[in-house]
Amino acid sequence: MSMLFDLTGKVALLTGASKGMGLEMAKGLAQHGATVVISARKQEQLDAAVAEINMAAGRDCAHAVACNIGYKEQLQELVDKTHEMAGAIDIVVGNAGVNPYYGPTSDIPDDAYDKTMRANVQSNLWLAQMVVPDMVKKGTGSMMFTSSIGAFKPSLMLGTYGMSKLALIGLVRNLAEEFGPKGIRFNAICPGLVKTDFARELWDNPEVEARIKNDIPLRRLGEPEDFAGLAVFLASDASRYMTGQALTVCGGSNMWT
Repeated sequence: MSMLFDLTGKVALLTGASKGMGLEMAKGLAQHGATVVISARKQEQLDAAVAEINMAAGRDCAHAVACNIGYKEQLQELVDKTHEMAGAIDIVVGNAGVNPYYGPTSDIPDDAYDKTMRANVQSNLWLAQMVVPDMVKKGTGSMMFTSSIGAFKPSLMLGTYGMSKLALIGLVRNLAEEFGPKGIRFNAICPGLVKTDFARELWDNPEVEARIKNDIPLRRLGEPEDFAGLAVFLASDASRYMTGQALTVCGGSNMWT
């Protein structure tokens, strides 16, 4: 087996990983040898996800900690419990995010704006600050955060969400610049429309789905499973010279021209 994608002995911490993309990324990391600690808000969903990951990996390698990423103290508890259960952290997947408001940016209430920015941007900064000492000690590590193709264009109804995801790319670039000399890599993943519960309102209508598919060169929406290999790539030595990048994974809908 090629060692390029081997994650044996590595510890991965994932947020927003009880279902959808986060769960599939956790499965991919576990199948390539990592011990994974997954988090989300609901313990019941996490317990089911742990069983699914262990079955996919063929070994007991997953742990779960309930956490709301909007609260710094809960994130710190997540990191502390990960240390207790699995040891120093080598890989971070910041996949959790929120979209509490659907409408024009000019009309967004202060509390919805603050919640969006705190969960989608600041929580990932907090997580990076908490975990980076583990990686500095080892002189290596990889963090990846889920942004969106919404970062690249304005939107009348999802504009503030897109703003937060563009800010997240900016955070990734700055952290990549700051910690590159320490051997730590930061990258952003920018999905197109993926068939998850989070995005259900955008695709759960046959006519709408057909129209969207027609604008995608691969003629299908994204599936959560499409992101497992990308997580393994970014976590492993296969991407060891890649940092500060925003990887667009959208079936071709958002090609650069």
